[in-house]
Amino acid sequence: MIEKTTQTTWRNSLAIYMHRRAIILFFLGFSAGLPLMLVFSSLSFWLREADVSRATIGFFSWVGLAYGLKWVWSPLVDKLPLPWLGKRLGRRRSWLLLSQLGVAGALAGMGVTDPANNLGTMALFAVLVAFSSATQDIVIDAYRIESAEQRLQAALAATYMVGYRLAMLLATAGVLSIAAWFSTTGDNSYELYPWQIAYLAMAGFMGIGIVTTLLIAEPEAPEQPVAERKARQWLSEYAFIPTCLQKPAGWFYGAAVSPFVDFVRRYRWHAVVILALISTYRISDIVMGIMANPFYVDLGYTKEEVATVSKVVGVIMTLVGAAFAGGLMIRLGIMRVLFISGLMVVVTNLMFAWLATLGHDLLWFTVVISLDSLAGGMAAAAFIAYLSSLTNISYCATQYALLSSVMMLFPKFVAGFSGVMVDHMGYSAFFVVSALIGLPALVLIVFASRFSSVSQ
Repeated sequence: MIEKTTQTTWRNSLAIYMHRRAIILFFLGFSAGLPLMLVFSSLSFWLREADVSRATIGFFSWVGLAYGLKWVWSPLVDKLPLPWLGKRLGRRRSWLLLSQLGVAGALAGMGVTDPANNLGTMALFAVLVAFSSATQDIVIDAYRIESAEQRLQAALAATYMVGYRLAMLLATAGVLSIAAWFSTTGDNSYELYPWQIAYLAMAGFMGIGIVTTLLIAEPEAPEQPVAERKARQWLSEYAFIPTCLQKPAGWFYGAAVSPFVDFVRRYRWHAVVILALISTYRISDIVMGIMANPFYVDLGYTKEEVATVSKVVGVIMTLVGAAFAGGLMIRLGIMRVLFISGLMVVVTNLMFAWLATLGHDLLWFTVVISLDSLAGGMAAAAFIAYLSSLTNISYCATQYALLSSVMMLFPKFVAGFSGVMVDHMGYSAFFVVSALIGLPALVLIVFASRFSSVSQ
């Protein structure tokens, strides 16, 4: 009887992943995960083959600042209905469709641009991809929270992550494989046509997200926040401003001010430590990651080798790391796993410094990439859990956008100088530096864990 009950419980637990909302989040996760690597990892490979300097490639990473600044326009996306589209699709779906069309169009623009001759045009299209992609992230986070009750949220997050990672695999290994397939030289010499085919294909794959958006239903609009109602009441009773401006002022307070005030009110001076931790935790990964593909090219690894090891094996190990971290957090708590995975990222960056001294060695390349991806998967899972624990459910969309933006902003700015650093000190010293700049985050974890409300 006990065994039968256990089997029924497991069956019910697994069945939740076949829920319609979970399947929707799988496809939306795919749409969200596709653009990211196309303006970072794969683009840096393309630029390096086109003989773009490492310093310029590093500066190109600043297009990712859009992900770090998305909190600026997240209140507009969260509250402002779009004209015409909003009436036909609803607030969430209209913003989602607009952002997806922006990503697809900008990817097609990248696909018809030659960075060797039109680097500025390529940069403009990359910025548009990043801006549209960051907007899409804001909408999907809000859609996930509003579209299902609490018991489904874990399943929605899990299927979203699977779709996201599969899209990242397509945007890295898939792009490199397509470019290699259409290459006529068989080596790393630059050809424009294969890269154009690859990026135009990625623009086409954005159709998966567009079709999903057209088929899904608009979630019910949440009730007006208490803070916004109180602000409007105060404005109507005490503020000496025209009546026509009271409603917009109340909306602005509820949408843009209240989420930030709530965060500071809950954490007080601890908010400074928390924000410092968030802004530095992923810095080692992000700074090192910009120069990863130029490093592989300069060491003589082919597209096929990078696609197989770095993108396929790496993604698999990332998923393994995320799953392992999830189980480990249950036993040790979020903060301890946050520290362990952060330390592992530092160590694996040092392994890249050692790999730079070996030259072209496929065996150790596979070992280092596997360990680095395992550490990265653990760090990502622990960090998402930590960020989620900090948000207030009443303002989760805007606060999560704020916290995830803080995570990206400073590391992306520093990463812009990664190419200059490599040019001045070489790869080995660069990887050592990228490891050392991750140490302050470990110290901040120790401080933050002393007053953290999450499990220790």
